[in-house]
Amino acid sequence: MTRDLFNAEMRQLQDDVLTLGSMAEKAILDALESLRDGDVEWSRRIIEDDQRINRKRFEIEERAIFVIASQQPMATDLRAVASVLYIITDLERIADHAEGIARINTLMEPEPLPRKLGYIPAMADRAVAMLRDSLKAYIELDVDSARQICGADDEVDRLQDSVYEDCISAMIANPATIQRNTYLLWTAHNLERIADRCTNICERVVYTVTGHMDELNVSRY
Repeated sequence: MTRDLFNAEMRQLQDDVLTLGSMAEKAILDALESLRDGDVEWSRRIIEDDQRINRKRFEIEERAIFVIASQQPMATDLRAVASVLYIITDLERIADHAEGIARINTLMEPEPLPRKLGYIPAMADRAVAMLRDSLKAYIELDVDSARQICGADDEVDRLQDSVYEDCISAMIANPATIQRNTYLLWTAHNLERIADRCTNICERVVYTVTGHMDELNVSRY
């Protein structure tokens, strides 16, 4: 395999990673909107569509393994291909968390719409921004941006704490809302995990460029 062919394969892998990232982002946005609107049928379609995302991940994985087997890359080239394998795993997990939010919607009781979700939409906005920014840093191999993006995870954690405080207060004030607020806590947890997965992607950007694996977000705040 010539150098030009290897570069072409890497460009295709990068395009595939961006496609998978776009699919994961859409799953997050759709899951939040279906939760807000109480649209159970929409949530069921999101759950079903997760299989398509899984298949896309495995297609990329097979292509990356082929590149490793046929080219036997070394040093930075090997790190670049290996990072693809890790990043697509995180993207597939991000989509799983979106599916989890869709499943939560199927469990919630009907209530006046659109649902009041407190800080959850802000969490989703921040998590989606982290996803977009982390993939941009990956394509541009921007180590400085990757490190900065991880700092946004602290904001997601603070928002999760606010969701927790609001939900606990609501449960204490009205025990009849315990189940509803428990589901909102689960939703916030899924969003927090999405943000954590984005920090993993950023760590892979740093690894690809520098050859060092650093934990970029080791503390809350």
